[in-house]
Amino acid sequence: MKPNSKYKIEFAGLKIGNHQFNFNADKKFFDKFNFSDFNDVSVDIDIDLIKKSTLLELNFSLKGKANVNCDLTNEPFDCIVKHKAALVVKFGQEYNDEDDEILVLPHGEHKLFVDQYIFELIVLSLPPKRIHPGVEDGSLKSEILDILEDLKPKENSNLADPRWEQLKSLKK
Repeated sequence: MKPNSKYKIEFAGLKIGNHQFNFNADKKFFDKFNFSDFNDVSVDIDIDLIKKSTLLELNFSLKGKANVNCDLTNEPFDCIVKHKAALVVKFGQEYNDEDDEILVLPHGEHKLFVDQYIFELIVLSLPPKRIHPGVEDGSLKSEILDILEDLKPKENSNLADPRWEQLKSLKK
């Protein structure tokens, strides 16, 4: 974690109670992580911090869009990013981030860098298979879609195995 990062929360001087923090993740943010899956990205991150006497509760709320390429056609489109997550920060002897939802900071720590959490939340909020909305509703016209349609196997009832037809009759 970089000491000059703007994605940090200095909680030492905060009073016990609720506090709000806002950040924005753009293309430059992801370039720092050498992540190039996005053509462009703009995500607003709202963090609700609840400071208690022995721990911190952080509630992340992400909202924005990421311009990605379709996995089928390679056409760029805007994918909506919307996600909520929680993180509990406790204090202990040494730093421990093995649990996804609990972070242990050493006693005496006074700030928390959240850039790694923001990066992971945005990347994991996107669907694993990115399909252009025009492919799903049939409105996208693309040369690749035409080629895929030509390569699609044609249905031919003469090639059906008669054993399957007998099994289908048992369903009724």
